[in-house]
Amino acid sequence: MQAKPKASVIISTYNQSEWLRLVLYSYHIQTVKDFEIVIADDGSDERTKTIIDEFSAETDISVFHVWQKDDGFRKTKIVNKAILKTNTDYLIFTDGDCIARKDFVETHLKLRQPKNALSGGYFKLTAAISKKISKAIILEQKCFDKQWLLECGQPKSFKLNKLTTSKFKAQFLNTVTPTKATFDGMNVSCWKADILAVNGFDERMEYGGEDREVGERMMNNGVKFLQVRYSTICVHLHHERPYKNELSQTLNKQIRQTTKKEKAKWTAYGIEK
Repeated sequence: MQAKPKASVIISTYNQSEWLRLVLYSYHIQTVKDFEIVIADDGSDERTKTIIDEFSAETDISVFHVWQKDDGFRKTKIVNKAILKTNTDYLIFTDGDCIARKDFVETHLKLRQPKNALSGGYFKLTAAISKKISKAIILEQKCFDKQWLLECGQPKSFKLNKLTTSKFKAQFLNTVTPTKATFDGMNVSCWKADILAVNGFDERMEYGGEDREVGERMMNNGVKFLQVRYSTICVHLHHERPYKNELSQTLNKQIRQTTKKEKAKWTAYGIEK
């Protein structure tokens, strides 16, 4: 009998099939293999299914494609469906435009603790460098190499420290960073039981802070968020955000304010209706 995987990587995507091809490849070369992938697809066309089918045929990792009809931005709904599809006790959430360093899953697993969630970050690549990324670049891990990025025109900034390979430096920066540990959907992990205990994502939420809100309910329910932004490394491929709008931001802000005011631990608009 095959052993149960140690984690499920939930990857959110919508019509970015070529980005997803690269992201999936970054999981094919992880330093640990005992995880499954669940793709939360918010209504992509056939190109995405083709990429997933091709990847599934090439890898030994179990891959599940959870899809819903395209009806606007409904990420919270499809991620809730993906959570229910998982076969493990520990969940790692990320996006289909975030390429994982080869130790990404291993590090999330090493740092997990009971009643804690891990809050990671990402390093944003420029549009020009994003276009240079290929399977060969990922295999050689060049997209995580500070020197290679600088040579390709990535602006020099303190944020390059997010790509450190030093465990001591990462731990130090995780401790001193002023950035709060929150639930950011592109790089966060938690116990499945802890997210089910708050009924998952609030499906009323649209784009902008929709992932933060579920984290706030988890905190209200006693889950502590640990800062690991310099330890669990991924790079973000550049793209525009046409779905960003003021009405969504206002709606989400109101829901989050209610969660904060009422110290809510549960949403009536989540997995259980």
